[in-house]
Amino acid sequence: MLISFVQTGGTIDKDYPRSTKGYAFEIAGPAYLRLLDRLKPVFQFQSVPVLQKDSMEITAQDRLLLLDTINKLDNDRIIITHGTDTMLDTAQVLAGVVGKTIVITGAMRPERFVDSDAPINLGVAVGAVQVLEPGVYIAMNGLVTRWDLVMRNMESGQFLLA
Repeated sequence: MLISFVQTGGTIDKDYPRSTKGYAFEIAGPAYLRLLDRLKPVFQFQSVPVLQKDSMEITAQDRLLLLDTINKLDNDRIIITHGTDTMLDTAQVLAGVVGKTIVITGAMRPERFVDSDAPINLGVAVGAVQVLEPGVYIAMNGLVTRWDLVMRNMESGQFLLA
């Protein structure tokens, strides 16, 4: 089985700035590559970097680029790493994709942090994308469900069943 990992940016990919005296984070290379290196997967995968943005900076045009990229992939098993703030907005744009299983995941803390939720979220997404029927799903906080059945509690930041 081939799984396509698509990077859009977000907290999961944030890293410390390379410049001196920097306090803000920057979007680095795909966190999923580092996580997969630790996993030593037995499945085949490909890396498809599309964006390196904070999800609050993703535009409608960016989402159309992502949609076009997904539609052009020969593969039908896709994991998108994405920032949590606008994950559901992107899911809505991708909802019309036919015949592909798309799981969108991310992290509340950068993958580089010791206490990051990135490893478990990506692990849940990897397991889910292999067994779910075609559609668009969210994998966050130990929950995997169709994108339109989930909501985000803005106080806790957690994704819950709607």
